[in-house]
Amino acid sequence: MPAPRLVGRPGYACPAPSRATRPYPELGATDPPMDALDAIPLISVVTALAGLGLGFFFFGVVKKASPGDERMVALMDAIQEGSRAFLRREYRAVAIFVVVLAVLIALLLDNGPLAAVAYLVGAAFSALAGFVGMTVATMANARTAEAAKTGPQLALPLAFRGGAVMGFAVAGLSLLGVAGAYIVFVDVLTIENPIQVVTTYSLGASSIALFARIGGGIYTKAADVGADLVGKVEAGIPEDDPRNPATIADNVGDNVGDVAGMGADLFESYAGSLIAPIALAGFAFADGVAGVPAGFQNAALLYPLAIAAFGMLAAIVGAFTVNTGPDASGRDLSRALHRGTNVAAAATVVLAFLLAFWLFGDITARWWGFGLAVVAGLLAGLAIGKLCEYYTSDHFSPVKNIAASSETGSATTILAGISTGKISVMGSVVLVVIAISAAYAGAEFALPELTNSGIYGVAISGIGMLATLGVVVATDAYGPIADNAGGIAEMAHLDPRVREVTDELDALGNTTAAVAKGFAIGSAVLTALALFVSFQESVRAAGGEINLSIGDVDVFVGLFIGAMLPFLFAALTMNAVGRAANQMIEEVRRQFRDIPGLREGRVGVVPEYAKCVDISTGAALREMVVPGSLAVVVPLAVGFLSVDALGGLLAGVLVTGFAIAIYMANAGGAWDNAKKYIEAGHHGGKGSDPHKAAVVGDTVGDPFKDTSGPAMNILIKVMTVVALIFAPAFVQYGLF
Repeated sequence: MPAPRLVGRPGYACPAPSRATRPYPELGATDPPMDALDAIPLISVVTALAGLGLGFFFFGVVKKASPGDERMVALMDAIQEGSRAFLRREYRAVAIFVVVLAVLIALLLDNGPLAAVAYLVGAAFSALAGFVGMTVATMANARTAEAAKTGPQLALPLAFRGGAVMGFAVAGLSLLGVAGAYIVFVDVLTIENPIQVVTTYSLGASSIALFARIGGGIYTKAADVGADLVGKVEAGIPEDDPRNPATIADNVGDNVGDVAGMGADLFESYAGSLIAPIALAGFAFADGVAGVPAGFQNAALLYPLAIAAFGMLAAIVGAFTVNTGPDASGRDLSRALHRGTNVAAAATVVLAFLLAFWLFGDITARWWGFGLAVVAGLLAGLAIGKLCEYYTSDHFSPVKNIAASSETGSATTILAGISTGKISVMGSVVLVVIAISAAYAGAEFALPELTNSGIYGVAISGIGMLATLGVVVATDAYGPIADNAGGIAEMAHLDPRVREVTDELDALGNTTAAVAKGFAIGSAVLTALALFVSFQESVRAAGGEINLSIGDVDVFVGLFIGAMLPFLFAALTMNAVGRAANQMIEEVRRQFRDIPGLREGRVGVVPEYAKCVDISTGAALREMVVPGSLAVVVPLAVGFLSVDALGGLLAGVLVTGFAIAIYMANAGGAWDNAKKYIEAGHHGGKGSDPHKAAVVGDTVGDPFKDTSGPAMNILIKVMTVVALIFAPAFVQYGLF
């Protein structure tokens, strides 16, 4: 028998249950065999490696495809080199922040050095997932353009498989890291309070995600706005025309922002959704504490890993179902992409109940309540995705109405997009509220005598929302690949039909990106709620007191500060895009003005692409520092002043951050697809006045959907995780 494991609240070191099967007459059940349960972390490692193996297989599929002619290869290489150069510089800059925070963790926390190691591993895995995904995406772009010569039936699966490399790298590395941390710190080292150490892995992932989303978002949108406003509106040349000096920077930005940044974002979301219920179980359900059934804590700790492990297998199966026929329409393409997600989701529903029976069946006769909680999150994720699709797809009335409003100018286009984004918040809030209520009720029904059983249900519902992450990320990363393919088709002067195919794939990619953002933002709420309760428990367990009554002045002040922070964060990131875009616009105008024959397309005249790349790179690295640091500095400063105020702050950030994130993501996606709807030939088509108005709306929406909006869910979780990890330090060293 191994040494007893110390799992529980800080200050309440409680050994895990013995392996003996013991009767519990009051529950009418027996403890499940510990040997079987102890295999779950190892199973998680194996399935994580299986996911990584599938990613490697898809990498081989992409690599074997033809990248096209010499011109296409040269463009692909330029985009790939620019993306790698930016990512290297970004990671070097972020490394300074990571090292400083690792030192703080090592100095201020019990088990600080081990916690710092877990933090650094989380950061390293997140960075690696982004780098791998971006590398493959920049290989797949020219190959997708070449496949589009035949039609969407070849281009879509190839772009999807390029995205699937990112998807399964993200899911595989994230699960591998969490399961590995659990095995090392809980099973092998048997240290006191190991769950607090495991939780720092999530903070490492969040640190990279925050800066990757902000930095990549600033880069890509500065280039995109400059390219669109000067190229399309002022010069009247097509998107991705090789005469436009910002074109290469724009295509690089698709990869560093929409692939690497998105990958780090969803890596962090997945890790957070796994660690939130594990942290809650570790802090709130220690065996021996009144009301906690014997053996429940161990089952509650392992259930999230079990869901993630078998959800990975479901995602693998779903990934192989994405294919189209030779005469596929836009709706056929959409159905093909969604088929993979739906197949994986259906398998996860069955697994959620089977695993709940396995882990909780001997603890409570109403074990199925925990399975219901997982399914509630999964269904809410799918529903939020469908709602995002409704508001951002050009197949439905919201986007068509925005396109119609372009008939009367830019102002009405912007007003229509803003109202569409804000209306979409209502449906998302309703769905999240239903999911929280259903998950809470299901878990509380399963164990009504257990305090916080309902909150545990909410926590595991977040896993349900992201259980099929591999295929969800694949459908998201597919979009930037299709967008890049269109750029290469334009710059390489391929047949216009190729661009029509890639544009159709790209429009669908905008929708799938909005769907993935809906998953990430929705899971942030469910995860943050569980982490919030864990923060309360951690404060109490460390010997402190926390009061969250809104009538308390500290709580009320914290609530207002928290409600303000997402607005400040959005303003800082959008202003950063605006300043960088101004530099880009002036540079593009200068080149059109000072380079003879460039605007006219004279043979042999080439823009100075490198200068635009340098502008985006410098601006992104410079501008990401303040908003990125805000997420860590503010909760630390407030926490050392008052834990009550910090509790109010977290509540304010959660509520307003969720609403702003949904609003910005959906408004930006709707503006983008309204522009593409017009470019497809509606309302006058390309070059018309409605098209110019729609381009202006799209440039407003660019930082909405790709910079400020998607970073908001990371802001929510970073602040909550920082509060949880440093809670004992707040109690020990705080002023009040």
